[in-house]
Amino acid sequence: MEFMGNSSGHPVVLNTNVWANGDGKKEHQFDLWFDPAADYHTYTIIWNPENILFKVDNLFIRSFKRFGGLPYPSSKPMRLHATLWDGSYWATEKGKIPINWSNAPFVVSYRNFYANACVSGGACHAGSDSWMKKQLDGAEWGIVKWAERSYMRYSYCDDGYRFPQGLPAECSRY
Repeated sequence: MEFMGNSSGHPVVLNTNVWANGDGKKEHQFDLWFDPAADYHTYTIIWNPENILFKVDNLFIRSFKRFGGLPYPSSKPMRLHATLWDGSYWATEKGKIPINWSNAPFVVSYRNFYANACVSGGACHAGSDSWMKKQLDGAEWGIVKWAERSYMRYSYCDDGYRFPQGLPAECSRY
């Protein structure tokens, strides 16, 4: 998950991306329905053998499902990076909105970070692996569809310019 910033008066964009087999062109972007700098919020990623689920404040906003024969991140352990970076071109509407460096230094803070994971190779502590089988139920899929309808600003599955040879195969399976 990446916060793409904003210009004054516009929503902050949350970019969700999945990297599989060295390919990270699987973004969905959402206009957040709140100001993430005004208060702390909870951001969750559930990654198991069947899907990767993204949540904001306990609401599922995206599901990336595993489909047989298609790339899915399963060959390497997950790593977490929490940082600020200069994403001038991609994060600022292709450079239309320059970063105001006079506001530096830029500061981010985290609170109540929690990781519930199994070690590489599959060993989990007893009772700590309920997320390993997590699938979305009907109501949770409804929330994902609501987020897509109401707040999604970009889906790689709609980007024929970026994929002139055809959209990724998973796009037709959702």
